[in-house]
Amino acid sequence: DETAAPIVEAAMEGYNGTIFAYGQTGAGKTFTMEGVPDPPELRGIIPNTFRHIFQNISMNKTKEKQFLVRASYLEIYNEEIRDLLAKDPKNRLDLKENVDSGVYVKDLTSFVVKSVSEIDHVMQSGKKNRSVGSTLMNQTSSRSHSIFTITIETSEMDQDDGEAHIRVGKLNMVDLAGSERQSKTGATGQRLKEATKINLS
Repeated sequence: DETAAPIVEAAMEGYNGTIFAYGQTGAGKTFTMEGVPDPPELRGIIPNTFRHIFQNISMNKTKEKQFLVRASYLEIYNEEIRDLLAKDPKNRLDLKENVDSGVYVKDLTSFVVKSVSEIDHVMQSGKKNRSVGSTLMNQTSSRSHSIFTITIETSEMDQDDGEAHIRVGKLNMVDLAGSERQSKTGATGQRLKEATKINLS
């Protein structure tokens, strides 16, 4: 309510916002961002955001005011960008910059979602493709930074000129991989390489 809700509200108004959890391995970043489905009070920021957005839409939707919500999900693993919703999530994507819309990921999959259950389904299918691994500090440590992006477009009819005005707000929800000291996690080989990249990116 205190930290995330105002940012979600702003995204609905057409602003861009980012919410991210940062801290060392095992501090509870993924739990804060995702939580657990049951009981409802233990749901994290991301599922609460889904509810917030679609409740807001159902209250404000009129013939003159229409909403379009899209979702995408990527991870940055060993300095490579991967699309968690793609048929082949191991493919590496490129970061590009556009004069109008700023930095974006080329060829990133984006799904139009119409309800909480649809957007939740998108997230769950992406989560299956995330890179996780075990360290001494955390059994299911996230080995990648993940970014779940919700784009909210609002089209509103202007009574004066009869034109539709479109506002676009983008909300990034980021679950960073844990920053860590190799001595504490006992990382060697592949885990050590991941840790170095995690701290770098």
